[in-house]
Amino acid sequence: MSAEATISRRGFAGGLALLALTRRAGAQGFAGLDQSASGFAPVVPGRSFSFPADHGPHPDFRIEWWYITANLTDASGASFGVQWTLFRQAMQPGGATEGWANQQVWMGHIAATSATTHRFGETFARGGIGQAGVTAKPFAAWIDAWALRGSEATDDLTLAPLALEATSRDFSYVLRLIADQKLVLQGDAGYSRKSEREQASYYYSQPFFDVAGRLTFDDRPVEVTGKAWMDREWSSQPLASDQTGWDWFALHLTSGEKLMLYRMRQRDGHHYASGNWIRPDGSTRLLAPSDITMTPGAPARVADRTLPVAWRVEIPALALSVDCVALNPKSWMGTAYSYWEGPIHFSGSHTGVGYLEMTGY
Repeated sequence: MSAEATISRRGFAGGLALLALTRRAGAQGFAGLDQSASGFAPVVPGRSFSFPADHGPHPDFRIEWWYITANLTDASGASFGVQWTLFRQAMQPGGATEGWANQQVWMGHIAATSATTHRFGETFARGGIGQAGVTAKPFAAWIDAWALRGSEATDDLTLAPLALEATSRDFSYVLRLIADQKLVLQGDAGYSRKSEREQASYYYSQPFFDVAGRLTFDDRPVEVTGKAWMDREWSSQPLASDQTGWDWFALHLTSGEKLMLYRMRQRDGHHYASGNWIRPDGSTRLLAPSDITMTPGAPARVADRTLPVAWRVEIPALALSVDCVALNPKSWMGTAYSYWEGPIHFSGSHTGVGYLEMTGY
């Protein structure tokens, strides 16, 4: 396992004074995402999304990410997973300043997983100096040489095709992503609730990517193909003060549907769940908390923590009941705010592959 630096997924967040090279871990919720958003833009219902503009940054909001996960196989049928993420955080509210005084911090995060190996890397940059950033048209998101790039041929409404590449000391990948379905707004027309209170994010996805390219472990390349999922979220306070983390699923069903689910864990045990059933034509059905049962399986010991790496997901209204199993139970991200994330497969009423993330354990 490599760790060229370290932090988490949607978990990149408030209290992260990484530029000062500190590791404040005293936040109540995961990675400080429950901290007050005073001075930052609020997330409210009824926003009209605009593309390509919303592919770019939203600096008035505190936190934001561009997130890719991919389930891949080689010619022999062996399974792999790949992750690429760029995070932006505003360290304080207010208009952007120039150069090294810029208050935006960027983090890049990459990972690759097989049944026996899980590796990751991370790097950081200050805004305002060109080392990292995102442009909406033509689309490009980068930090140093880790890049997710479009071209003049990239369609604004599918955000495809894209080229994805990253290189670490002991793994790398170069992938091409294509899609013919439009982007999907999550939640209520892109307004994604995270509690029964005002916690929410703006959230859309491209779950229809087909992928082809090369994955390399220890200078041993393998040609791979598969499915990828891109998430775009921005917010200023996505966790409530009594929430500790989440369990998130992105599932590619063999039958062509997609399913996004999450459970925001609360200290009193009354967890907040939400989901989105995405049909092959891109139409969606928003799932209410009462529609969803997410049951953790027997706990496993991973990185000196106890957490579930197997789950049962049940949605009676969709006649769905599946058991989800990790490709590599040791897919622990030993980062500054550590968490578990890796590829899974599932079987039962439906079959397929996907990604699971668990934070706050």
